Amino acid sequence: MAPTKKGILERLNAGEIVIGDGGFVFALEKRGYVKAGPWTPEAAAEYPEAVRQLHREFLRAGSNVMQTFTFYASDDKLENRGNKPRFTGTQINEAACDLAREVANEGDALVAGGVSQTPSYLSCKSEKEVKAIFKRQLDVFIKKDVDFLIAEYFEHVEEAVWAVEVLKETGKPVAASLCIGPEGDMHGVSPAECAVRLVKAGAQIVGINCHFDPLTSVEAVKMMKEGVEKAGLKAHYMVQPLAYHTPDCNCQGFIDLPEFPFGLEPRILTRWDMHKYAREAYNAGIRFIGGCCGFEPYHIRAVAEELAVERGLLPAASEKHGSWGAGLEMHTKPWVRARARRNYWENLKPASGRPLCPSLSKPDSWGVTKGDNALLQQKEATTKEQLKQLFDRSKSQ
Repeated sequence: MAPTKKGILERLNAGEIVIGDGGFVFALEKRGYVKAGPWTPEAAAEYPEAVRQLHREFLRAGSNVMQTFTFYASDDKLENRGNKPRFTGTQINEAACDLAREVANEGDALVAGGVSQTPSYLSCKSEKEVKAIFKRQLDVFIKKDVDFLIAEYFEHVEEAVWAVEVLKETGKPVAASLCIGPEGDMHGVSPAECAVRLVKAGAQIVGINCHFDPLTSVEAVKMMKEGVEKAGLKAHYMVQPLAYHTPDCNCQGFIDLPEFPFGLEPRILTRWDMHKYAREAYNAGIRFIGGCCGFEPYHIRAVAEELAVERGLLPAASEKHGSWGAGLEMHTKPWVRARARRNYWENLKPASGRPLCPSLSKPDSWGVTKGDNALLQQKEATTKEQLKQLFDRSKSQ
């Protein structure tokens, strides 16, 4: 009989570093298994081998949390704006849980069932209606006995609190992460206040995921930590940011960038940037460190390598890598062999190779949030007239 794995809170209470995985929707969209726009996870049921393989690569890279591919897997999102999934929300959620558990059992990894923000909230549905959506996903997570739960990718702390209140009823550990930056949520609630509300609602782990780059996200988690401590509360902290540089973003994050979602590659962090991120997060007292959109397995490997001394091990994927490019010592070209050192890569200023491109962009600041007519969601496909209105509005910005 296999030994029982330590749970998420047991690990964090002991001061252990927990490494999350990366961004499934972006990675699988690039691989041809997810549709950009709805960003929904039908692939868990349609193309299970693709999802299984990505889980496996993150495990090999050092992740010890297999997060179920259930992002945006609520029925209202699956049926939003003309999307016609071939599988029900329950089928997708069940398939995602099975895949995560299968791969988690191949190593010392835990399974986390995740819920995220809903179109129903943006359309001003009631608390009861929104909570019912979370409950339907939660029923699957309980049936599949996930190890802990994550409420992630919430722009409004109010909705995140509702999610936590539902998740905590299971008795399983609950983590909650908002897709906000130092300016706070979309209604201007500060990161510190957001964290306090989430902890009071029942979250034992709080933090940030998505929308902003690693160092911006770490800064926001620091603000959360200060707020929780000032309120006399206790929590663990997590961060799972973008793998993109976002110094020019406003409070909406990378979705406002004109490059979103198909022109973001020039902004991707290098593996050496990820070493710096991991160290900054660790030094800030964050012990659940992972990634979101743009994070590929090699990024997680870099995080695991940076924290190898503290964790007491290197990931399996480092076998074919070598610390700080040591494998380059075997390269045929002498000038490439000369790059087999940490000092070279830490101090490199990578060029984009795009001489006519600006280094920064101007975000599309439409200033819309919950309650604005432009955010009201619908089951019907977006009409040509609705698109024309958006195109016209875009020209006027």
